[in-house]
Amino acid sequence: MEFKHPLNIIFIIIPILCCVFLILGYRKKERILNLLKIRAKIKYKILRIILTALGLGLILFSLLGPQLFIGISKVKKEGLDIYVLFDTSKSMLVEDIKPDRISRAKNIVASIIDNLEGDRIGFIPFSSSAYVQMPLTDDYQLAHMFLDVIDTDMIGGGGTDIGNAVKLAYSSFERTSSADRVIIIISDGEEHNNNSVKVLEQIKDERLKVYTIGVGTENGGLVPEYDSLTGAWKKGYKKDSSGEFVVSKLQSKTLRELASAGNGAYYQSSLSGDEIASLIKDISFLKRGTVKTEEVRRYKQMYQFFLAPGILLFLVAYFLPERRYAS
Repeated sequence: MEFKHPLNIIFIIIPILCCVFLILGYRKKERILNLLKIRAKIKYKILRIILTALGLGLILFSLLGPQLFIGISKVKKEGLDIYVLFDTSKSMLVEDIKPDRISRAKNIVASIIDNLEGDRIGFIPFSSSAYVQMPLTDDYQLAHMFLDVIDTDMIGGGGTDIGNAVKLAYSSFERTSSADRVIIIISDGEEHNNNSVKVLEQIKDERLKVYTIGVGTENGGLVPEYDSLTGAWKKGYKKDSSGEFVVSKLQSKTLRELASAGNGAYYQSSLSGDEIASLIKDISFLKRGTVKTEEVRRYKQMYQFFLAPGILLFLVAYFLPERRYAS
């Protein structure tokens, strides 16, 4: 026999205290009777204490969750494999949406994680290059931890190469899985190589679904520059070679073309978060496969066989008639 809730043993103090209070109560009652010079004995005193202790002991034992091991079952967990391609280029610091693009993007990804059930998710930050920051996992708490450390200083160099990130994500999927492969690209759409659509056309995988989320506005904003040491103090805005301020705008056309080439859909980031609900709804119709098989130990719960007698003994002790007779 095993116990499901062994930490409940701490409640053993309850029957002990009850027995102590009963004994003290009876002794106090006897002292009062002696002071009043009433010589009487209380019938069933010992029996009441024993029944109360046994009843509470059985109730306590049931709280430990006694259970009998009856075997092992194999449970298959089904889900999707999802790689989130996270744009970490400096243009994601633009504050045309509050507080800034990268903060909004991280909030979107956090909401996506919170809406997943059984799906595996991985992160690939990208700018001029890309790497797998977090491989596919269904540990959503771990995913939140990896998400928290994503910033625009993760990858050095300038420029944005979405195509390279798409190739890396596709090569990182497990080929043995029968599930649809999902790539979610969160970006402002600015791309320097303009090869991402060609990359998808070369892949030609019907099971690959690419969804894009545009973060930013069509009007855009200036790209802030921060102190390299503290990372907190804004020292100005980025300028081009001619000394003009660089204005970064949402390139939704690029993201729409990517989604179209990847048999997916494009969503525009919004304060209401409607794009998250739409994305979750769309991927819910995709084909899921077995992501892992777990061995689950099966038990037969036995607590009721101790709880019922415990309650019965306690009630019998409570309603036991308290008769007194003179000695």
